[in-house]
Amino acid sequence: MLAIVGPTASGKSALAVALAERFGGEVLACDSTQVYRGFDVGTAKPSPSERRGVPHHMMDLADPSETFTAGEYRRRALPILEDLRRRERLPILTVGTGLYLRALLEGLADAPERSESLRARLARSARRRGESHLHTVLRRLDPLAAARISAKDRQKLVRAIEVCILAGKPITDVHRAGRQPLEGYSVVKIGLTPPRAALYQRIAARTEEMLRGGWLDEVSGLLARGEPPSAKPFDFIGYRYLRDHLQSGQPLDTAAQDPAQAPARATVQNIAQATCRYAKRQLTWFRKEPGVAWFIGFGDDPAILDAVVAHLAPRLTVSEP
Repeated sequence: MLAIVGPTASGKSALAVALAERFGGEVLACDSTQVYRGFDVGTAKPSPSERRGVPHHMMDLADPSETFTAGEYRRRALPILEDLRRRERLPILTVGTGLYLRALLEGLADAPERSESLRARLARSARRRGESHLHTVLRRLDPLAAARISAKDRQKLVRAIEVCILAGKPITDVHRAGRQPLEGYSVVKIGLTPPRAALYQRIAARTEEMLRGGWLDEVSGLLARGEPPSAKPFDFIGYRYLRDHLQSGQPLDTAAQDPAQAPARATVQNIAQATCRYAKRQLTWFRKEPGVAWFIGFGDDPAILDAVVAHLAPRLTVSEP
């Protein structure tokens, strides 16, 4: 199995297609944004021409109103991997979401599912007693987890408390038990790390291209067909700006004086800057991923392709044309 990790706009998809052609593979998207149907332009799903006839999997799996988890990603990916094994095709993962890769390779603990009623109670409690209250609750339930989770990370605090309460034991104990790592694969990990200035320039250019390519029309169509504005995919980078623009009528070319107070004033610069911050967080995560062979450059650079092929050649069998 080949896993290509790297920040958004680093050329993972282009490299995956080229390697699939070279080594007889098929591509599995490993990205929490591309699993949602209808959210195509802003999530950079490769177009049919970009796929060049290479089969792609693990995209368009869920409706926008559904909750899709890392556990669900693993559950849906396993039958595809088994089919590729049967047909002797190389699985090539394009990894934008590190948690999904971890879930697939290492397995997940048998943790309780979300409880919306419990989450609502925790939210009310936090509003009444202050944001530090959630961290205080977790310290009582699981001191080890509280030591790992920042008092400002509300999302992780809520999930940790939720698991502790529903499982009836500390989330630390839940995580220690029940993992089922993926077996039967030798996993080769490739990392793309373009020079930061070049990456940021590409992100800005791609943002403009997405807007010219119908991103706003896509969001307008999603809202027009009745997708709830509160659906999770509308919180993805860029989508929230365009959604708010359409709902408020603020012009796109108006720069926000305070984006936190005026999120409807979406601009290419705002979206690109948010995407750059996301790319930085992705790299921070992937730098901690063990066993990655890093290549400095973009995946659509022929020189990078040659270097990656040379790295993989001793490990993989080239398919006959």
